[in-house]
Amino acid sequence: MARIKPIQKLGWFSTGRDKAARDLLTVAQRSIALGEIRAEIAFVFCNREPGESKQSDLFHRLVKSYGLPLITFSSSNFKAEREEGWRPAYDSEVMKRLKEFDADLSVLAGYMLIVGEEMCRKYDMINLHPAAPGGPKGSWQEVIWQLIETKAKETGVMMHLVTPQLDEGPPVAYCTFSIRGEPFDRYWREIDGQSLEEIKQSQGENNRLFKLIRKHGLAREFPLIIATLKTFSRGKVRIRKGKVVGADGRKIKGYNLTREINKLLKKG
Repeated sequence: MARIKPIQKLGWFSTGRDKAARDLLTVAQRSIALGEIRAEIAFVFCNREPGESKQSDLFHRLVKSYGLPLITFSSSNFKAEREEGWRPAYDSEVMKRLKEFDADLSVLAGYMLIVGEEMCRKYDMINLHPAAPGGPKGSWQEVIWQLIETKAKETGVMMHLVTPQLDEGPPVAYCTFSIRGEPFDRYWREIDGQSLEEIKQSQGENNRLFKLIRKHGLAREFPLIIATLKTFSRGKVRIRKGKVVGADGRKIKGYNLTREINKLLKKG
């Protein structure tokens, strides 16, 4: 099989709702400037328009400071005008606004909308999910509670292909880590014999095991996103006809970046 071509242009989708959205764009731009990610951001799309939120306004300002093309289109205003059936119609309008831009790969970087089928067919898009391949689905909170309930031994973080079914897309790249041994075991012992509901009612997200799992997962999120984009830009992995393929063009079950992420964490 012919070797795949590295990506050269990235699309960046974000709601820009918090500091994390700005930090991720900053980290990506820095990695591009250093030549670690051998690609450029072709456009940034935000589903909030100027004046909707102080946080998104700060995000817009950051995008412009990098000289990146910024396209804004308010999903909130569009929904208020349409109500019934607004999501497919909104995606169609977004694609019209992006038709002059090319991207080999698009990244959902804090984009708070579920992408519809039409947009999934048009763009190769990847998104972060706070679990390893085959792990729990849902928000990061739901993932952690499921890990505790099932007394899991391992978890991770992955970038996956975006599909209309939430968190169902195939893994693109991932890393894993153990949630047993030190420093986890002492906190597993603290909840021994308690039901999940008892833990939620007595401590909720302040539970020490819950917080520790979140801390270790969060530490890997930014490094995994950047490492994934580096991998794409160096021709080690690509999306082809809805499938994840390796450098030789053959289908793979995700690119395991655990070793690379662990090295980055040790350096940091």
